[in-house]
Amino acid sequence: MSEPSAVADRGVLRVLVYSDDRSVRSELTAGLGTRLDARLPELVYVEVATAPMVFRHLDAGDVDLAILDGEAVPAGGLGVAKQARDEIDPCPPLVVITGRSDDSWLGSWSRADAVMPRPIDPIRLAQTLVDLLSDPAETRPST
Repeated sequence: MSEPSAVADRGVLRVLVYSDDRSVRSELTAGLGTRLDARLPELVYVEVATAPMVFRHLDAGDVDLAILDGEAVPAGGLGVAKQARDEIDPCPPLVVITGRSDDSWLGSWSRADAVMPRPIDPIRLAQTLVDLLSDPAETRPST
């Protein structure tokens, strides 16, 4: 997990959801719900439609994870992820949604922590978020 934020200390995880398309944002938030795992706090969504708003929240450090739509216009989530990795320190975990599975190599270029192709599998997306937001010591099997 990235550096814990003050938001997580207050008992919620703030997840930024970026897409210029309201229906994509709704699909993502509805598919994830508000509770991913009993070990994690409740999710609160910050929905934004423009790249400048993404960077306003990332600069402020008030989100714990960002989900970025790779198909957003005019600024796609892949470019936003790359710019965030280059400019924001510490940068929260970034998940990029791509148009198709063949675009996963672009996720490597963008330095996103995870890449999810369309159509969105909400169960796989939820598990990806759990993996990114969980403390690695909590998820290790006991020996």
